[in-house]
Amino acid sequence: MTGPRSRRGGGRPTIADVARKAGVGAITVSRALREPGRVSQDLRRQIQDAVDELGYVPDPNARALASARAEVFGVLVPSLTNSVFAEVVRGIYDSLSDSPFRIQLGNTHYSGLEEERLLQVFAPQRPAALIVAGIDQTPLSRKLLETAGCPVVQVMETGPDPVDMLVGFSHFDGGRTATEHLIEVGCRRIGFIGARMDPRSQRRLAGYRAAMEAAGLFDPRLVTTTPLLSSVTLGRELFRDALAKMPSLDGVFCNNDDIALGVLFECHRAAIAVPKTIGIAGFNDLDMMQTAFPSVTSVRTHRYEIGRRAVAMALAAIAGNRPEQRIVDLGFELMRRESTAR
Repeated sequence: MTGPRSRRGGGRPTIADVARKAGVGAITVSRALREPGRVSQDLRRQIQDAVDELGYVPDPNARALASARAEVFGVLVPSLTNSVFAEVVRGIYDSLSDSPFRIQLGNTHYSGLEEERLLQVFAPQRPAALIVAGIDQTPLSRKLLETAGCPVVQVMETGPDPVDMLVGFSHFDGGRTATEHLIEVGCRRIGFIGARMDPRSQRRLAGYRAAMEAAGLFDPRLVTTTPLLSSVTLGRELFRDALAKMPSLDGVFCNNDDIALGVLFECHRAAIAVPKTIGIAGFNDLDMMQTAFPSVTSVRTHRYEIGRRAVAMALAAIAGNRPEQRIVDLGFELMRRESTAR
């Protein structure tokens, strides 16, 4: 007489045997054993009864194989051509150049839905870590990051509630600091000019508004924005629009350096003296801001270092030494130049 734990064909019971006994699929059995909270209590009991009756013991080698992660860092950024994010990506590549890890890049094109789609591709591949630009994920993207089972580093922002780890700076503070500088040098009718108003630019605008309101200078007519893709040419056009609304502008804070250069070029064309008649400040401090004539004041952000720090935090977490400081604010520098030397 055979005991209750014998099975036809002999040998060790498999997960497929448990699935047949419980009347469910093998994937459901695997999920119930690895993540019990993902199945109902009745189903867990049904599967556990089958496990007990067959004497099933999970294969530790198979479990180790299933838990293995790819030697890949998944990296999602809004643009691969924007030099701002190119610097972040360069920092990531340089930091991983001597490691066994490869990089899988994804371009979200500033789209929350595209970020969702890419995370649905990346997460099932079990990457060693994920580095994602921004903190404004959709609920689905946030859930995918929270359940990815690997270190996650959000970059280019600061905030109180990261998915896992966060390294960047405050766009709000950067916008406020640039605007306060324009006020300090004597500008009073300071316009905000911005393109592609993604959440980061919206926070710069909020910082501008906070500084202007604190000084009693805010006027909605001073704000000129568009969702169009940022460019130097668009900066010229937006500045003309801003002047049409407020001909007495004597200062401009631009949400990025492309727009600031467009404003500068339009001032040259229209014979508007910079900085005597109008002061100009940009954001990010790309190389061209130092070489423009006159040189342009800008908020310098440490993009390359952000990429390097994100990798260091992820590698530490992978090694079991998760950083105690989950949120790292690398700050920014206001680079005062000729365009605001009034």
